Amino acid sequence: MTTPHAAPARIAVLGGTGFIGRLLGAKLQEQGLDVLSLARKAPELPAPGRFVAFDLSTAEPAALTELLESERIDTVVNAAGGMWGLTDEQMYEANVVLTERLVEALAAMAAPARLVHLGTVHEYGLAPIGVSQREQDQAAPVMEYGKLKLAATEAVVRAVEAGRLDAVVLRLGNVVGAGQPGHSLLGVMAAKLDAARLAGETAQLSLQPLTAQRDFVDLTDTLDAVLLAAEALAAGRTVPPVLNVGTGAASSARYLVELLIEESGVPTEVTEVPAPDGTGPETEWQQLDVTAARDSLGWEPKRSLREAVRELWLAQAG
Repeated sequence: MTTPHAAPARIAVLGGTGFIGRLLGAKLQEQGLDVLSLARKAPELPAPGRFVAFDLSTAEPAALTELLESERIDTVVNAAGGMWGLTDEQMYEANVVLTERLVEALAAMAAPARLVHLGTVHEYGLAPIGVSQREQDQAAPVMEYGKLKLAATEAVVRAVEAGRLDAVVLRLGNVVGAGQPGHSLLGVMAAKLDAARLAGETAQLSLQPLTAQRDFVDLTDTLDAVLLAAEALAAGRTVPPVLNVGTGAASSARYLVELLIEESGVPTEVTEVPAPDGTGPETEWQQLDVTAARDSLGWEPKRSLREAVRELWLAQAG
């Protein structure tokens, strides 16, 4: 293993302008840490800390090694990646290639920075209803995104097992909170509700059954898990290479939308739309077992889904 640093003090956030990365950078700054935000291009709104435009899916690892060493970075959080609006090839570059190059760049540092890599529940695929998915369970992703994120996780785990890096992968549930991406279901619904609010009209929402059960998790709880993981690595504690971060309970997307309507207070008419042909009865289920995160990081989900949705709406209605 690499020699542990004394404390996480200078942190680089890859994907520092995204949904999770931007708020993580801001929270790190609040903790008094020095933050370097990295993303492919400069954002319209200033990113937390210092910003450097850097695309690791195209740049050579040596260039990142040089940047991180010049900035004296001791911890990296990889919140980068991509899914929506990308081709399979672009998703491969944004998730697998980027992570493999990141691993190479970190391992080449004279004092390799620690890594907290953000994975996803979609790496597991589906489980029988009522079953909680554990880190040691066989991963069988069904979405292309899940398959690519699993490949990225495996690249990090191989580096840990080879003693090249001190790192942990946090497999995140479906994160909900302020700044929800506009292309997500909740982001789309929030935008429609807000448009109706501004126009003084009744919102018209068309919804499919949305009975798939997923493990949704509050954004603030998620950021706390990232901070605790970084602190654990900095302290030289033994941490499992993969940890689940979720609520440990499955909820339907329909329930989240109903919470959002309630929190918005916007008069709403919902039109029921049949599910597409061939989908059959809804049996999709994902629920994370978060015992290992509690035992190794002292982390537990504290906030309710209603609180998460409320933060989403307050940010939307701003």
